[in-house]
Amino acid sequence: MHENGRVSVVKPDRLTHICAALLKAAGALEDEAQAVAAGCVNANLAGHDSHGVIAIPSYIDCVKAGDIVPGAEWTTVRETPTTAVIDGHWGFGFHVNTKAMALAIEKAKTANVAACTVFRQSHVGRLAAYSLMAASAGMIGLAVADSGSLRKYVAPFGGREARLGTNPISIAVPSNLKAPFLLDMATSAVAAGKLELAIARGEEIPKGWLIDIVGRPTTDPRDYRKGGVLLPFGGTEGYKGSGLAAIVELLCGQLTGSGGGVEPSGRENFGCFMAVFNVAAFRPLNEFKQEVADFARYLKSARPLEGSSGVFYPGEIGYLREQERTANGIEVDHVTWEKLRTLACNYGLAGELDLA
Repeated sequence: MHENGRVSVVKPDRLTHICAALLKAAGALEDEAQAVAAGCVNANLAGHDSHGVIAIPSYIDCVKAGDIVPGAEWTTVRETPTTAVIDGHWGFGFHVNTKAMALAIEKAKTANVAACTVFRQSHVGRLAAYSLMAASAGMIGLAVADSGSLRKYVAPFGGREARLGTNPISIAVPSNLKAPFLLDMATSAVAAGKLELAIARGEEIPKGWLIDIVGRPTTDPRDYRKGGVLLPFGGTEGYKGSGLAAIVELLCGQLTGSGGGVEPSGRENFGCFMAVFNVAAFRPLNEFKQEVADFARYLKSARPLEGSSGVFYPGEIGYLREQERTANGIEVDHVTWEKLRTLACNYGLAGELDLA
């Protein structure tokens, strides 16, 4: 690890160890701590710093407040050979969602198509983690998530008040490519965590991300904490992002039974919908994987636009970032690093974790 100005550069394995140790000290079980820590660090590796270790202190705060219940036993409340409804009982979203996707994959091995909904769980992190599980099993994976019910973050197109979540969509497809063929996107102009990241780094944000409390465009991310509202993706065509976000709300709220409402406890209720499609039921898997790779290369063969670095297929940039950060380390902003250091001191782990 070395410090460079306002960031610390940390090797992925060490960062995972630090985060897992802090989560366990806060009460998480071993497998929960590893799932959350690895999920956050993997998000950093792919360049999704908004879903990376910056979130660890807030997860620990949620445990302290009772909003996340370590060791919660998730249950299947309704099930058929092709579907399941999972109650996470306020467990770590990383852990619950991984179990739910594994169940959907297992069902699809015999039924070829399967789907699960999940409700009453905490924040699920980078959504690609779950769709990629399906792709690794030779299946097309779809995962969508709402952003919780306690607070909405995004204005519907044409509005200035928040009515939607950031509501990400992730689809992963098996292929013979080195990088995954992967769509992983928020339906808002940007994930809410990117605003927190900009605040921590003292940076301005681009126009088109945020409006302030009175509905004016702003480049100051701090306006978000003062009642500002994210915009749907699409700019002048923002009805597209707004429409997709509304569909995700229905799949992850109404279809899960959480309804997008706040539980009496006041806990945040993150809902997910996941579906998997066994490629072998439609095409020989190896032929399909090769044709996906051929299609990706066809996309990349397009002559680059002036000033462009060329064409990257979905998932390729994240893979390249992962290779670079695995080799060189992950940059952790000063504010987040100090929060991790303080937590280590409070739990008596500063010496053990070399964070004194």
